[in-house]
Amino acid sequence: MAHEHHHHHHHAPDHLNRAFLWGIGLNIAFVAAEAGAGLYYGSLGLLSDAGHNLSDVVSLILALIAFRLALIKPSETYTYGYKKSTILVSLLNAVILLVAVGFILAECIEKLRHPQPIEGGVIAWVAGIGIVINGITAWLFFKDRSHDLNVKGAFLHMAADTLVSVGVLLSGVIISYTGWYIIDPVIGLVIAIIILYSTWDLLHDSLRLSLDGIPANIDRKEIESLLLADPRVVEVHHLHIWAISTTQNALTAHIVVGSFDDAESLKHDLRHRLQEMNIQHATFELERPGEHCHADCC
Repeated sequence: MAHEHHHHHHHAPDHLNRAFLWGIGLNIAFVAAEAGAGLYYGSLGLLSDAGHNLSDVVSLILALIAFRLALIKPSETYTYGYKKSTILVSLLNAVILLVAVGFILAECIEKLRHPQPIEGGVIAWVAGIGIVINGITAWLFFKDRSHDLNVKGAFLHMAADTLVSVGVLLSGVIISYTGWYIIDPVIGLVIAIIILYSTWDLLHDSLRLSLDGIPANIDRKEIESLLLADPRVVEVHHLHIWAISTTQNALTAHIVVGSFDDAESLKHDLRHRLQEMNIQHATFELERPGEHCHADCC
C-alpha cells in the first residue's frame, strides 16, 4: 500500500507538468494582452485584473516548481533536498503581491477622485477572453483536483478568477450602455480586495510554514489522539509537526510504550495511519514508563 502511494507521487507529474505548462503559457499571453489593453485605454479594472491574473501565473509556476523540486534527491548538506524552497518562494510571492496591491489601490483611489472616459466595449471583450482562458485552465486541473492539494488549489484559484473576469465583463457592459466610468475604478477596488484577501492567506500560511508551525490543514490534537488510540501506546509527548515543503509534512514524537517487544510493528502501524493524515515522514523515539526525559531534549 505504501509502495503504491510512493509510485503515484513520482509519476503523476508527467501529465500534470503539461497541464501546468499549458496553463502558464495561456495565462502569460492573456496577462500581456490584458495589461496592454489596460495601459492603452487607461482602464484600472483591466490593469488590476491583469495583476490578479499575473498572480495566477506565479501560483501555477510555484506549483510546477514544487513538483520538480520534489524529485531532486537529498544531499549530504540538504538532507531533505530543496523542498523547503517552495515555502520560501511562496513567502516572497506574497510580499511582492502585497506591494502590487498597494499600487493598485492608490491608482484606483486617484481614479475615483478624477474619473476618466474609457472604452467599455474593450473591457468587456478582454474580460470575455479572460473567462475563456481561466475556464480552460481550470478544466486542465479538473480531473486531478482531488488527487493533490496543489492541483486542487490551482483549480479553485482559476475557477474563482473566471468569476472575477465575469465581474469585469459586466463593468464593461455597464460602461458601454450607461457611460458610468466610475464603475471601472470601483471594479478595480473590488478586484484589489480579492487579491489582498487571497494574498493575506498566502502570507499567513507561508510565514507559518517558514517558522515550522503546524500546517493549517493538520490538527495537533487529532494527531495526538490518533497516536494514543493504539492500545500499545501509553503516552505521547514532545510531539512536533512541521512542513518539509508545501505538499509534504513531517513529525517527531516520544512514544511511551509498555514493552519494546512489538516496537517495529508499532512504528510501522503509526506511520501508515499518519500518512492518511497527510504526514509523510514520521520519526518516533520509544520510551518505557517512568523513563527520564528532559524537557529540552528536542
